[in-house]
Order: sequence, then C-alpha cells, then structure tokens
Amino acid sequence: MSFKILTIAFVAFSFSLFANSKKEGKMTFLSKHISIVINRTPSDVYDFASRPENMPKWAAGLSGSIKKEGDHWISTSPMGKVKVTFTEKNNFGVLDHDVTLDSGKMFHNPLRVIKNHKGSEVIFTLFRQPEMTDQDFNRDAGMVVKDLEKLKAIMEKPPVK
Repeated sequence: MSFKILTIAFVAFSFSLFANSKKEGKMTFLSKHISIVINRTPSDVYDFASRPENMPKWAAGLSGSIKKEGDHWISTSPMGKVKVTFTEKNNFGVLDHDVTLDSGKMFHNPLRVIKNHKGSEVIFTLFRQPEMTDQDFNRDAGMVVKDLEKLKAIMEKPPVK
C-alpha cells in the first residue's frame, strides 16, 4: 500500500471522527473540562463548595436558592425548580451532583477539587447533551466559567478584620 493511499485513508478516517465528534456516541457525550486555580487549600475549597447551602453564593447557573427536602435539595435555577442530589462527603475532592428537572430528565455533573501545588484546582466536566447546538454548549460553558470565577473570588477574598 502506498503512502498516498494511507494518507487518504487517514484523512478520511480523521474527518469521520471530526464529523461525529459533535454528536454523542452510543455510550458517551462530547465533554469539556473547565477548570480554575484557586489560591486556597483543597480542604478549604472543598469544605466551602461541598455545602449545598453555599451554592447560591457562587453557582448562579444552578442555584438562586436551595433548601433540603429529604435526601436531596430543591433549587430554583435558570432551568426552573430542580432536584439536586450531591455525592456524599468524601476525602477525595469529589463534588459530583445530579440535577433532575421537573420533566424527570437527569443531568450528571462531575466536579472535582484537586491539589495544585500549594493551592487548588476546581474542575467541572460539562457534557454536551444530544439536543444542544454549538451555541447552547458554548453558552453553558460560559456559565460554568462565571460560576468558577465567582467561587475563586469568594475563596481568595482576604478575611475581614
């Protein structure tokens, strides 16, 4: 097989991968990892961010207000009233949460706080849902960036004396 044929086959295969990258697979969605570094210890960031009652202070994309009902939380959000179920407190910096709309549709939201030298890095994984346009996905990513920037501002704010 000549180099030219291999090159054409590789280009065609690559184009096929690119064309399908905007669609969900049978088992996976396209994802985007959005992160921000915070000059506070991972335990400080995790302690603050893991308390659902703090969500309205920094996660406007999810919560305008939030209250506990049984084993989950009910939040008012830009999507309307939603049920939020958080992962149990843990020592690994995992802050995953599931958001369930009134329609019953559930969205899993992976969120991590990891050590970055002497500070932290917070990483949110945004999944592109099948019905999302590029504009929708980019808008959601921008909302996550704003939320993480707000978390950073709160966490890095000098203590009041």
